[in-house]
Amino acid sequence: MKRFCFLPMAFLAIQALQGADQSSSVIVPPVLRNSEPTDNVVVTLPGQKPAPATAVQSATEVRLEPPPPDPDRPVFRHPKREYPPEFERDSADYLNQQIGIWQQVDAQGLLGEPAGQRPALADDQTVNGQIVAFNDPSGRYKRFELDFDGDTGRLRTLFVYPHDMTWQECRHAFGVNVRSTEANKGRTFFSYLDRRLDVLVDAEGKVISLGMY
Repeated sequence: MKRFCFLPMAFLAIQALQGADQSSSVIVPPVLRNSEPTDNVVVTLPGQKPAPATAVQSATEVRLEPPPPDPDRPVFRHPKREYPPEFERDSADYLNQQIGIWQQVDAQGLLGEPAGQRPALADDQTVNGQIVAFNDPSGRYKRFELDFDGDTGRLRTLFVYPHDMTWQECRHAFGVNVRSTEANKGRTFFSYLDRRLDVLVDAEGKVISLGMY
């Protein structure tokens, strides 16, 4: 009698297991469930290099600030060129006083490198000297042209080119005791009779140059 009771129970158990295969709604006991997480697991075998980790780029922008100035580091500055007070007061008048004294090396020592040069011609068109141009470092005038004698090498004539000067202003500064000579292109050449000064004026009355000798 015990045998007849066991067989139906065994048969029911077998049917239950078969039904579990056919139905997904059967609850699996916890002990039979997979206890490992569902994420993939990477296993490194002996002698195999591990896979490099993926670098995650930060969204934060990094700004490199310049280093603070070093108070002990020396700062190099070009010293301001100092000129004689008479030159800073009126550069043309100062150069006029050097006529008969200066040579070209003296002019370059004060005025710097020449801006240009050309031969000086006599009335018969022969070369008798050298005319050297310099910018005015004081800024009072546009430029100077210094005429050096071919024999002695000394300064004999100074040409001054003003920025903006009219003949009326020149008359007010130096007087009217002049002799005028017509030049080409409508220009006029004025020679002062009471001082060593010649003035070249254009057709509109603007001073082109002052010649001192």
